Amino acid sequence: MGDFDFYVGTWQVTNRRLRERHVGSDDWDEFPGISVAHTFFDGAGSFDEIRFPTRDFAGATVRIRDAETDLWSIYWMNSQRGVLEQPPMVGRFVDGVGTFYADDSDEGRPIRCRFIWSRITPTSCRWEQAFSTDGEQTWETNWIMDSVRTA
Repeated sequence: MGDFDFYVGTWQVTNRRLRERHVGSDDWDEFPGISVAHTFFDGAGSFDEIRFPTRDFAGATVRIRDAETDLWSIYWMNSQRGVLEQPPMVGRFVDGVGTFYADDSDEGRPIRCRFIWSRITPTSCRWEQAFSTDGEQTWETNWIMDSVRTA
């Protein structure tokens, strides 16, 4: 079994995304999503597509586990840009929580990006994205997805 096997299936997703990042805002935009996920390579790979019916885009994620390091690399694609985003987020699950990092940029400034997969049950889970602009001293969570499995 793979670490992302829990996500196989169809999910109703409540998205909360900060309207403005890096300004100390607490003004969240909330919108629905529908995610459909699969695994491949006997659980060493994972793919999902998420559609945002009230927004003008969809996204897809490919996750692949490196057998030697036991680290996952997570790649995002946005339907509006049509490219495989780089760099990948890299990390692993420890005690049921997945934490993944990458050095990236946001609005022209260098950032450290963090994904956390948590609150995983057979019928629900949470994904969070946060950015740090000060070398991981502080984090601003800017996108939260709470997912509930559909029947």
